[in-house]
Amino acid sequence: MEDLKVLWQKIKHLYKVLCQEEWNATLTGIIVALLSILIMAWWRPWGAVGAIRNWGDWMLWSAGIFNGDLAELVGFVNEDGDAILTKSMLFNTGSVIGLGFIGGAFISACLGGQFAFRFPPIREYVKAIIAGILMGVGSALAGGCNVGGMYNAIGNLAANGFAMWVGLVPGVLFGLWLLYKEMEHISWGSGGSWTLEIPYPIQLIFGFAGVVAVFWCANYYANFDGDNFVEYITSLSGILLIAVGLGYTMQRGRWCMIQGFREPHMTGDCKMAKSVALSIVIVAVGAAVLKYGVATRLGGDPVLDPMNYVRGTFGWGGLVGGFIFGLGAMLAGGCGSGALWRVGEGQIKLWVTVPFFSLSNSLMVAWFSAYDFEGKGYLGKYVYLPDVMGYGYTMALIVGFCTLWYLVVTWNEDTNKLLLPM
Repeated sequence: MEDLKVLWQKIKHLYKVLCQEEWNATLTGIIVALLSILIMAWWRPWGAVGAIRNWGDWMLWSAGIFNGDLAELVGFVNEDGDAILTKSMLFNTGSVIGLGFIGGAFISACLGGQFAFRFPPIREYVKAIIAGILMGVGSALAGGCNVGGMYNAIGNLAANGFAMWVGLVPGVLFGLWLLYKEMEHISWGSGGSWTLEIPYPIQLIFGFAGVVAVFWCANYYANFDGDNFVEYITSLSGILLIAVGLGYTMQRGRWCMIQGFREPHMTGDCKMAKSVALSIVIVAVGAAVLKYGVATRLGGDPVLDPMNYVRGTFGWGGLVGGFIFGLGAMLAGGCGSGALWRVGEGQIKLWVTVPFFSLSNSLMVAWFSAYDFEGKGYLGKYVYLPDVMGYGYTMALIVGFCTLWYLVVTWNEDTNKLLLPM
């Protein structure tokens, strides 16, 4: 009997570590990187804005705005007017990643007893709307949000990721300055916040039900038997499971990339910045292995198309888009991925932000697509760094860049030289 008590204590401790305690930022960044490599090896890199735009497309299509030629432009129908199954929210890869990500965050929050409906002060709803619009516009210009436009872009050896990174820094600083001014001068709408708590036993039920639902959906995809898109849909099973893992991991570690840009200039804390830098390096190593054409593997063909997440935004599009997105993320209180995992834990402000993010990004991307802005080079250039400098120098550039970032934020943590004064 005593042995069983010891075993039960070990089980409770393991549950506490895996499901209740906040994970270390460095460990979380490493897990996020490994899952990012895994999803690339399975099919494609992951991002947040692909899901968000798909949901915006559906809202605009349901409202009758995306019809006729626009329906074909955004991918609802083909040139014959037939509906395209892969545009569906349940079968589009981006949407499945987004839904799985939110589901993973929801499961993590429920199992950890952290899910609650958190209603913000009235003023935060106004900021949520403005933030969503800015994030949608910025991510359209940059070719992705903080994930696809920066984290996975640099990780996929694309120059446009650096352009967005450079734009994000001043955007976050300007957003931080605005928040300071808001605290100093604006008192309207500071009341009205409240929280609807959910009893922990009910959260546990929903958490375990979420786990069952995830495996049921993955099994449905894996065993899909239809007339069209069978290989595509059966492959969604892995996409879903890995996305759930990403959402779970990021919520458990409260891993928000925009925090890595904000905290060094607000409090001096650099844990998140160091974690993001390390995570990018790990993703880049994995992407290089998958994108390099190894002669004895697959007849010399790469596992992953080298142009994945290489966007024609290495130029003003990445810079300005990064600035606008960084500003919006500061007003929202979360980046693209951070917004989604906060949706999963019940933060109502982000429930407001995401639909406006969806609509603005959907409209901007439709406009850019109609006039082929990216293809004609209006936003910048497509630059796959190994085509310019080879894989060795590309990896040296990414490692050197992230090392410099690491050194600067750790130096600032000790000196506070880069803090933005209130």
